[in-house]
Amino acid sequence: MFKKVPHTYVIVFSLIVMAAVATWFVPGGQYVAPEDGSTTSMVDFREVESQPQTWQIFSALFEGFEKQAGIIVFILMIGGAFWILNDSKAIDMGIYSFLKFTRRLDKYKAIKLIGANNLIIVMVMLMFSVFGAVFGMSEETIAFVVIVVPLAISMGYDSIMGVSMVFVAAGLGFAGAVLNPFTIGIAQGLAGLPLFSGFEYRLFSWVVINLIGIGYILWYGARIKKDPKRSPVYEEDHHWRHEITESDAETGHKTYTASWVAYFLTLGALILFSIYWPVSTLTIGGGDGITTFFIPGLTALFAITGYLALRKSSPAFVLVILGFTILFLIVGVMGFGWYIMEIATLFFAMGILAGIAMNKSADEITHLFLEGAKDIMSAALIVGLAGGIIVILENGNIVHTILHAMAGGMQEMGNVASVGIMYVIQTVINIVIPSGSAKAALTIPIMAPFSDLIGLSRQATVMAFQFGDGFTNLITPTSGVLIGVLGVARIPYVKWARWIAPLIAILIITGFLLLIPTVTMNLNGF
Repeated sequence: MFKKVPHTYVIVFSLIVMAAVATWFVPGGQYVAPEDGSTTSMVDFREVESQPQTWQIFSALFEGFEKQAGIIVFILMIGGAFWILNDSKAIDMGIYSFLKFTRRLDKYKAIKLIGANNLIIVMVMLMFSVFGAVFGMSEETIAFVVIVVPLAISMGYDSIMGVSMVFVAAGLGFAGAVLNPFTIGIAQGLAGLPLFSGFEYRLFSWVVINLIGIGYILWYGARIKKDPKRSPVYEEDHHWRHEITESDAETGHKTYTASWVAYFLTLGALILFSIYWPVSTLTIGGGDGITTFFIPGLTALFAITGYLALRKSSPAFVLVILGFTILFLIVGVMGFGWYIMEIATLFFAMGILAGIAMNKSADEITHLFLEGAKDIMSAALIVGLAGGIIVILENGNIVHTILHAMAGGMQEMGNVASVGIMYVIQTVINIVIPSGSAKAALTIPIMAPFSDLIGLSRQATVMAFQFGDGFTNLITPTSGVLIGVLGVARIPYVKWARWIAPLIAILIITGFLLLIPTVTMNLNGF
């Protein structure tokens, strides 16, 4: 056992070294797709020359930065924008207003019996789980961690609870993947299956996974609420406890003239957007979606709520800006296919508007943004370093060899054992390749035709991919999103891994149990 927990950088660099060592002993290999592009014939595995990695362990940081550049810039822009927002004390004010509201809820017997905090945790987690299930929310959770961690601390919990309410919840939904176009959509397309077929059993699986995951989080939260010092990150959370003080939150504020300027600037821009995009369609999964006047409706709502907030105070108006940033984030992702570039741009604009609303000069806004980017720089750097692990394995030509070796012994097994082995393969591969889309492109063209040979449903194969792709995202150090989330929340990776490991084990076992009916029962779509 370590007398002192190694720094996350040390752990990740050690994994890079281990990956480099593996390239010296594992033979090189590569899968080659059929020339006709068919999804019904087997891909060929060919031996290729391995590329042992040596000095590349030192260039892995640079190449990892190139590979994860989008997430790294996203983290820096989010950090800078929220630093400007936090300087307004608007979030503090909002948190304490919210806590006062929840305390008033306890006067109702039914809510007091359940617990107002428990009700809030379940509602927040279900919301993010739905986002994970229907449009694969992942990178987007980094932005919400900055908001929900202080809320969790103020409710008497710890930063692990804050991360769980957002990141773990989205991960549970991602694993359930009822309508996720980036995992299930791609995997079913590659397997030659109707898009989002097997919906009913996936919905059932999503419910089971959430019951277990949310139940575990509530159990942990009750222990920490009773004795906060039992938290494994009690010392690390001193930063958050210091940031949130009731005296700051209760300080009176006036409404600056600059806030009205920010209001009319934003309203003018939204009116122009409403004219250009009067009607938009929000798509959930691969369906037809809902088409209506989303942007004009939100513009009208902003005009009303912004005006009412400005009659109260500038920080209240900043909270309105934050709220509508989240609403437009949902519209952008579900209606216009936004990804991290557009989301980072949205939050960047939010930060600038918040600075203007709080009567900050251009120089002051710039200084605050740079302070925020500097504060979160460590999280951005570790994402690049973690990306270096994948770079070493890919450049060494051993990723496909590992997959081929694991798939080799399934021909002689029964259906339950075969789908279990596929599940294990997908779970292990996910530790190396946390991208669901990339892993689907790599494994499904191999597994789908192979499942035909052993008499296994292709839908069951996709289900094994779905679960294998989901659960270990919450613990694998190669995930730039996980490392970014932990960096923002200031949770050491080793402490997170120790805490989440029991839940991961429970979820992996649950995933296997949920796979058994896919090969033993006559389920719709299977």
